[in-house]
Amino acid sequence: MFGPHLILEAYDCPKDSLADMNKMSQVLDAYPPKLEMTKIMPPYVFTYNGAVPEDWGVSGIVLIAESHINIHTFPEKGFVTLDIFSCKDFDVDAAIKFFCDHFQPGSYEHQVLQRGREFPRSMGRAVSILGADRNRELNKTKMKSAKSNSNSLACVP
Repeated sequence: MFGPHLILEAYDCPKDSLADMNKMSQVLDAYPPKLEMTKIMPPYVFTYNGAVPEDWGVSGIVLIAESHINIHTFPEKGFVTLDIFSCKDFDVDAAIKFFCDHFQPGSYEHQVLQRGREFPRSMGRAVSILGADRNRELNKTKMKSAKSNSNSLACVP
């Protein structure tokens, strides 16, 4: 497995907390050490204004050696999303608590995906996966060729 991917959607958050670019930057700056991850750049935070006026928001991302953490807010709707993807395990409950402490949602829902289930952690495993993929493709090609040959023979008078 490559790693966990936390996806969280939060509702009924205070508008002022969702519209605050400084707060977003501070939260993203503090997240990596809180989860024992390695920040490789400062947070990048910006305001977005969409075609629909009430869809404006603040978005931010911090790249970590393990992957990324990003947050997107919709202040007029009291809605915010969190996305944490890491190539190493992290305490999902601690990540959620940290988020809720800062954005104070009335409710939230989340899911954790396990990404890269067949991601090779060793060269031997990588060779095995690549070999299996190549054999699968070779078999598909052979089957297409055999089917094509049998079809063409059926058409000969």
